[in-house]
Amino acid sequence: MDAREIIKRPVITERSTDLMTEKKYTFEVDVRANKTQVKDAVEEIFGVKVEKVNVQNYKGKFKRMGKFGGYTNKRRKAIVKLTADSKEIEFFEV
Repeated sequence: MDAREIIKRPVITERSTDLMTEKKYTFEVDVRANKTQVKDAVEEIFGVKVEKVNVQNYKGKFKRMGKFGGYTNKRRKAIVKLTADSKEIEFFEV
């Protein structure tokens, strides 16, 4: 998988912006990607050094539309912690 296929988009919420002070950045990633692939993709795209990666899986929710029912898409979220000597990611600067 290509690095741009692994990292789908940044997750920008109130909690994720608070984590940026600790050099932790949140991304929505491909559901098939593992921690080492996420680490390599972030280092390649943003040119930073990653210390640690935490991954969270979200199951799809059951939704109904009249008599039809189905599930929303599964999601996978990664919280990436950068090393102390690494530069910050410019994309997130306010």
